[in-house]
Amino acid sequence: MSNNLKKFALKALSILHLRDGNDDLMYADGPDGQPDLNRPMRAHLYGPGTKQYAVARAEQSNRTMDRMKRKGKADLSSDEQVKENAKFLARCTAQLENVEYENLSGDDLHMAVYNDLELCFIPAQIDKFIGDTANFTAQPSTT
Repeated sequence: MSNNLKKFALKALSILHLRDGNDDLMYADGPDGQPDLNRPMRAHLYGPGTKQYAVARAEQSNRTMDRMKRKGKADLSSDEQVKENAKFLARCTAQLENVEYENLSGDDLHMAVYNDLELCFIPAQIDKFIGDTANFTAQPSTT
């Protein structure tokens, strides 16, 4: 009997149903202005076992090294920290589903949402989600 380690490989993408600041599931508004339960606000995310995630981490490390070379230190201001985290998370985001923000789309949408301090709960939950490999296993996610 052969043991195939690949059966434990991580999935490339996983979907996180976003939660608001009260930890309630978020839904896009329907035509009546009320939450439409058929339109969940979700993030489709690349996991730690993907090239996209690896590239995002490498770029983040390279920016840190560049800062050290230029400034002699790697410390970030709070604004720089938010921007740095937003860049990483945007690279790990395949799509934000049913999310609208200032008529933006794609990477522009991701960066705007992740840089908005009033929406800090969104990048926080995404960061936590992609940091947990259990969210990218073949087992169904309960998140």
